Amino acid sequence: MKRLKSFSYFEPADVTEAIKILAEQGSNAYPLAGGTDLLVRMKRGDITPTALVNLKRIKGLDQIKKESEKGISIGALTSISAIENSPLIRSTYSVMVEAAGVLGSPSIRNLGTLGGNIGRASPASDMAPSLIVLQARVVIEGLNGRREFDIEDFFLGPGATTLLTGDLITSFFLPERAPNSAAVYMKLGRREGPDCALVGVAVLLALSGKKDGAREARVALSSVAPVPLRARKTEEILLSGPLNEDRIKKAARVAAEESSPITDMRATGSYRKEMVRVLTFRAISKAMALAEKGNTGN
Repeated sequence: MKRLKSFSYFEPADVTEAIKILAEQGSNAYPLAGGTDLLVRMKRGDITPTALVNLKRIKGLDQIKKESEKGISIGALTSISAIENSPLIRSTYSVMVEAAGVLGSPSIRNLGTLGGNIGRASPASDMAPSLIVLQARVVIEGLNGRREFDIEDFFLGPGATTLLTGDLITSFFLPERAPNSAAVYMKLGRREGPDCALVGVAVLLALSGKKDGAREARVALSSVAPVPLRARKTEEILLSGPLNEDRIKKAARVAAEESSPITDMRATGSYRKEMVRVLTFRAISKAMALAEKGNTGN
């Protein structure tokens, strides 16, 4: 660990003030939420901020609430543990509970926030795949006002997003789930417990009720591409006929083909591809079984 270089520190009282400070301080100013990733990168010397803008005093950014339109809103400062333990999320979007439950250790989940996790734009994010299959939208406020992005369009590359200087993620909107649908998240790490994903797979299926077919299918992968990846070719396979074992196996093979994992000290690219195939098959099978039971909370 390296000795931290000096930086300016701010505690804005509201979003408007935070945006103003971030804009004035420039591109080397960083918003501080949970700090579980930011402070580690600072200590390693990966980044050297000239300013930190602590968002914790801003009220209302840590709320999970039902919206008047169909869906829920999750504030950017909502902790991962709050998502893991939210009755509202568990009742309808429990794939997020699954993802939150395998993210790091309890202490990391208590401090880490959804906005920080997504804003970091890590290809290995545990939360991104579930948000992608749930068709979440990222709500951003900045000098140019308020705007929204589909979550899958938010990521531009490792550590790169559509955020501009002065922008803040303020919330995420999750639309209402379709009936007869279910979603699951599966993760492979090097060991049990708090470990970064070698492969993560989220699958959502909505059954058509006709000949075991699906009327809606979404598949998202993490840690196997430069950004959290929506596997559209895999989805096309799932929507092209009955969800029998052969079709599910074919979809799993296509998911592996769509992935482009690297080889690093944690795993080889070929191993990750094979694990994409295995986890995708398991996730599709589980989501189908849950959807057949009418378990829309998953």
